[in-house]
Amino acid sequence: MELKNKEELSQQSRPFRTMIKQLVEHKYFQPIVIAIILLNGLVIVAESYLTGNGLLLFLDQIIVWVFVLELVLKIIGLGFKGYFSQRWNIFDFTIVVASLAFYNTPFVSVLRLIRVLRLIRMIPAIPALRKIIDSLMKSIPALTGILGLSILIFSIYAIIGTTFFRDVLPYEFFGSFHTALFTLMQVVTFESWASQVARPVINEIPWAWVYFVSFIIIGALVILNLVVAVILSYLGQEDEVNREEQMDRLYKENRELKHDIEEIKQILLNQQNNRGMDGAPRDEEKHSS
Repeated sequence: MELKNKEELSQQSRPFRTMIKQLVEHKYFQPIVIAIILLNGLVIVAESYLTGNGLLLFLDQIIVWVFVLELVLKIIGLGFKGYFSQRWNIFDFTIVVASLAFYNTPFVSVLRLIRVLRLIRMIPAIPALRKIIDSLMKSIPALTGILGLSILIFSIYAIIGTTFFRDVLPYEFFGSFHTALFTLMQVVTFESWASQVARPVINEIPWAWVYFVSFIIIGALVILNLVVAVILSYLGQEDEVNREEQMDRLYKENRELKHDIEEIKQILLNQQNNRGMDGAPRDEEKHSS
């Protein structure tokens, strides 16, 4: 009797779960979530101008509980295993739980940080942003080699800079190894590198133009373009994988269709042969009669 009651309850819960899943997977569900995240961003920006405003705090509370409701609906509709099988859902879960856990915390800075992190939920909500972040994460192993090369080149040029240009510019430029590294970072970003760094050094040491030109070519033009090339290759890799999967699926469907056609042809040939064999005795009977 108890087993029968459990089966009836499970059968009654299935339509409810199916209904929740259809709601979560509805085409308007995700745009509504994105709109709420944007509203959350507007509230955070408004709070920077109107600190402690009661209406803004009330809206922030409503937004938090809307996120909780969205989380509960997704867990019910997709199930625990289906929901937590996607890492972006785990990220959303962490942000929402942290928003609840630190909502009444006395640490204002932590609360503001959690509120800002809610805006990052825009990434998993929009497929294009999610694709970019996934490609960046996949490209990290390939970028380690370029990072090592960058550290080597920066270190070599920093040592050269501290050796020859220490007395030409103030200490904060090439006075030590770490200040030289920061100066080279300024040079590689092209931020006032000519007027503040390169020209004063070249006026004192004419051959210094070789140092700066070679570093810009190697550091800015070569290494940075290598980074961009690696990231772009991983951005296109997902499309290529999807294209290959689609081609494999079409190939399998065509092969199955060809096999089905061969079976139909064989069946038709067998039927024709059977009819011919059935007709042969009848012809013999006619001749004998």
